Amino acid sequence: MTTEPLPSSTRRRAPEPTTPAELGLPDEPAKAGPRDPAATHIRAKLDHELRELLAREPGTRSGADPEDLHQMRVALRRMRSVLKTSGALIGESAEPVRVELGWLGQSLGEVRDYDVLIGNLREVIATFEVRDQPAGRRLVSKFVTERGAARRRLTRALSSARYAVLLQSIAQLTRTPDHELDPTPLGSNNLATDVRKPYRRLFKAVRALPPDPPDDDLHALRIYGKKLRYTAELAQSSAKNKQAAALTDLVKAARKLQTVLGDHQDAVIAAEKVRSVLPGADSEIGFIAGRIAEHELLKRTEARAAWPAVWTRIDKAANAAL
Repeated sequence: MTTEPLPSSTRRRAPEPTTPAELGLPDEPAKAGPRDPAATHIRAKLDHELRELLAREPGTRSGADPEDLHQMRVALRRMRSVLKTSGALIGESAEPVRVELGWLGQSLGEVRDYDVLIGNLREVIATFEVRDQPAGRRLVSKFVTERGAARRRLTRALSSARYAVLLQSIAQLTRTPDHELDPTPLGSNNLATDVRKPYRRLFKAVRALPPDPPDDDLHALRIYGKKLRYTAELAQSSAKNKQAAALTDLVKAARKLQTVLGDHQDAVIAAEKVRSVLPGADSEIGFIAGRIAEHELLKRTEARAAWPAVWTRIDKAANAAL
């Protein structure tokens, strides 16, 4: 599969496969049992996330509910994580698919970032005095316009032949012939062992942080935590007893780290975005932008104070699970 976009002269509006049947998937989602090889669990996970992505596609296209786009993006990220850590178990074609998921993720992520920004700004502005809210709405309208352009780019991506080929390629991975799967029994290649790598990366990243970490370092920490969470979720499908309980705790703690550091990143981006409109802005918008920036920087401070305790929970759960 090519990882480059098609030349404009060869692009065509492709059929839009929005149901599992159109991709040749069976009526019922794939399942994996405790005695199945690790590769079977990978295949079942991809099947599940592909169905979730397809279910969210219509809402993502319409834009009626931002949650559809968010959940479509989550399904995509989970597939990328699975293919990154364990894709080799289902064949060489897994890596090109992972790369193409990254292309789609960029289009989804651009719109999602605007959805979060606009939603947060509207909530903040609603707490201001009534006389200040019209200027706040004028400020938000600038980002609404930018989001509109991003949505149009996303719609083109979802209507492209490249996207149609990507869906077919994911579906093909979910039904990789058994003779092409890694036959290693689950007991010899427990999926929980895959959790060690993202945990160690997160551990090293935390240890390397200075007392007052740069914003970008905390954003990177969130990405490491997200990868750890998705890998641990997959490992839950084959874990038993105490290990399963520890993995559950690990997933919960990693999700909490995502939330706290996500709030931090949202605040950083919001402050930067409102600053970006100051050149050429009138005094009313400038005043509102300053109030918003102050509000967001306070949220940033609160998140910075909260994340170390969440990391302690992750470290404890990981040591129990691994």
